[in-house]
Amino acid sequence: MTELYFSHPDRPPAKIQPLKAWRHFRKLIANKEDTEQVFHIIAALSGSKFGKMALKFWQTPKGRALLESNERLIDMLDDHDSIKKLPEGTVGRAYVAFMEREGLSAAGLEAEYAQFRTTYPVFGDVVERYGDRLRDTHDMLHILTGYGRDALGEQCVLGFTYAQNHNLGVGFIAYAGGLELKYRVTKSAPIMKAVHEGYRIGKAAKNIAQEDIAALLREPLADARKRLGITEPKTYHAAHAAMRSEGIDPYNLLAATA
Repeated sequence: MTELYFSHPDRPPAKIQPLKAWRHFRKLIANKEDTEQVFHIIAALSGSKFGKMALKFWQTPKGRALLESNERLIDMLDDHDSIKKLPEGTVGRAYVAFMEREGLSAAGLEAEYAQFRTTYPVFGDVVERYGDRLRDTHDMLHILTGYGRDALGEQCVLGFTYAQNHNLGVGFIAYAGGLELKYRVTKSAPIMKAVHEGYRIGKAAKNIAQEDIAALLREPLADARKRLGITEPKTYHAAHAAMRSEGIDPYNLLAATA
């Protein structure tokens, strides 16, 4: 059996490359659907905290078992037929409805990541497996938090994620993206407050990546939010209301303000 390293001996030390992150951020702003740029930014600003979070999870009995098993969450999350057999109101049913409405799949996000990985080596270590787990649960965060896939909703989800997993690249996208939106829309919309609200909600909540995802899918959504400590994003809704009051569609604001 091949030894599973926490961090492969050939993995280079995490380092910060701000200029590289900025170049990829400008590409992301030009096309928010270009998910590959997100992975480049995260890699450029990886730092040491992400590895520390992975180690913390690895050192728990549940975390070690999940990461040693190399469980493919993608296979579970994209099995919509099985998830649709769950009762109405569960996390799983809400997740499938969201993914099908938005035309998304967990495998699609993995494919975006694969394009990014063509310029980076594959190590197959625990750090990599933990990163895969964070990637594969990203869209579930929209369901659990109540944030939509509008431009502000994405920044708020990233604020939530940054609070939970301390990846500097994610935090950079959340706040820099929020600033980009702030200067494009009405000043009455509390854009940055909404992004920081996402951070505060994420900081107060249980870490989603450390949850038993199969069990979470079966849980009633309202109960899951309460158990996980995820509160309603009131400032986000206030920002939407402010935009709509001035004739701006929050779900098409980048096109409207281009």
